[in-house]
Amino acid sequence: MEHWLDNFISHGMLERGFANNTMRAYLHDLRELLAFLQQAGRREPGAVTRDDILGFLEESRQRGLETTSLARRLVAVKVFFRFLVQTYVVKTNVADALEGPRLWKMLPDFLGIAEVERLLKVHADSADPLEQRNQCILELFYATGMRVSELASLRMGGVNLEQGVLRVVGKGSKERMVPMGRPAQKALEGYLHGARLKLDKDGTAPQVFLSRTGRILTRERLWKMVKDAALAAGITKAVYPHMLRHSFASHLLAGGADLRVIQELLGHASISTTQIYTHVEAGRLGEVHRKFHPRA
Repeated sequence: MEHWLDNFISHGMLERGFANNTMRAYLHDLRELLAFLQQAGRREPGAVTRDDILGFLEESRQRGLETTSLARRLVAVKVFFRFLVQTYVVKTNVADALEGPRLWKMLPDFLGIAEVERLLKVHADSADPLEQRNQCILELFYATGMRVSELASLRMGGVNLEQGVLRVVGKGSKERMVPMGRPAQKALEGYLHGARLKLDKDGTAPQVFLSRTGRILTRERLWKMVKDAALAAGITKAVYPHMLRHSFASHLLAGGADLRVIQELLGHASISTTQIYTHVEAGRLGEVHRKFHPRA
């Protein structure tokens, strides 16, 4: 899509008369978008969906972009896709429906429980060391809500199998203890005592998850692994690691977990960040109302 971005920049400067500062800002934002889409496997403009744009904005917010910067980023995306429509590259502007100052508090799509179960069966019972590793990674993403960077950097010293908890280093080098649940604990124990011994050939790697050559897994590799597993599970959504984090939090909240507990598990500095998960199903809200309100 670099070709279309170059055309857009030329169009904006020569035909639309955009200011240099505006075009520099648009170019920066759109290069970030293209990098995100490449990781998600979107190589043609026509393959991009509304959820991809939401995912891009959500990741930008998670990386610390302020509201004003997110708003500008959305404008850049809209103008770019409007150009693609005008030049007949795509039929519709997938970003046009994204309106309103509360957009960046919206969640990208998250997986339903049945979809998660299908995803976690993809590598189950495999004898291949890499698939055993991948199974463990999927289990932990969903069981702990870890960010992709946190899982990639998870160290052997942070694993406590006896207590079933992980010491996770999050943003700002802040540590938190995260329980992992029995299925994930079992998968991790099997991986550490089996597949990892084959991947850590000299026995000195500090990271828990290793590549085929015994090196730390990159963010890009983890993205592709999750995407490939989702395709194998027959999930049509554009699944990426952060979606499993959303699913973790959403399912906890829907199950009745306290928002403060979810905040602690996710490592959010502010409860306002965690409040994006208060999109509980209307059915459950109605159920709670009927159960507890005296005049329900």
